[in-house]
Amino acid sequence: MENSNVYGVVLAGGKGTRMGNVEKPKQFMELGGKPIIAHTIEKFCVYPGFEKVIVLTPKSWIRHTQDIVSKYVFNKEKVVVIEGGANRNETIMNAIRYIEKNHELNDDTIIVTHDSVRPFVTHRILEENVRYAKEFGACDTVISATDTIVVSDDHTMISNIPDRSKMYQGQTPQTFHAKKLRSLYESLTEEEKEILTDACKILVLKGEKVHLVEGEVFNMKITYPFDLRVAQSLLGGNEKC
Repeated sequence: MENSNVYGVVLAGGKGTRMGNVEKPKQFMELGGKPIIAHTIEKFCVYPGFEKVIVLTPKSWIRHTQDIVSKYVFNKEKVVVIEGGANRNETIMNAIRYIEKNHELNDDTIIVTHDSVRPFVTHRILEENVRYAKEFGACDTVISATDTIVVSDDHTMISNIPDRSKMYQGQTPQTFHAKKLRSLYESLTEEEKEILTDACKILVLKGEKVHLVEGEVFNMKITYPFDLRVAQSLLGGNEKC
């Protein structure tokens, strides 16, 4: 596959507070003998469609992340580590600014954004994200909801139980045309920015279509100590990841 103005964007700005009393962000915790983030960056580096893999971390962890890339990533020349932003979407904007400053940012530039703590992303998921973003403009990786979803407006009583057949759980990657995403983001009010949970909501708020990409149950996000134990098991038993 030829490079075609497509960039991998690994989001590693999390502090890992839900992991409990840990001294480092969760993306730097060990999984199978190396940091979680190393597994994720490796998956992005072996995918041939990326011109660059941009990793964004808190400023104080840039050097540490660069050391991890040097130690664990085979084709490390493909990777650049830069500072993230104050939140997820500002971090994505930093990646777009980097592309604009150091490469070519045009209407065809695509960014594949991914959580650094989802180390089991597959080649198939990355490939379909790029393909669907080129075809439809934006896409989100999801899996069908297996549990009934319960809505409670007051956090006390049930307000609604939606039809589960229409419910999906969001994963990452989320993939976009970079210039369009930035333009839509900059058109949001501060109030709209406050309610953003992820980048796809930027497009949804503006009435833009986002295509679905089928994820995998094992494309899990390592958030809690229990997740780390599950991930250790997956690492031993899922060689296809």
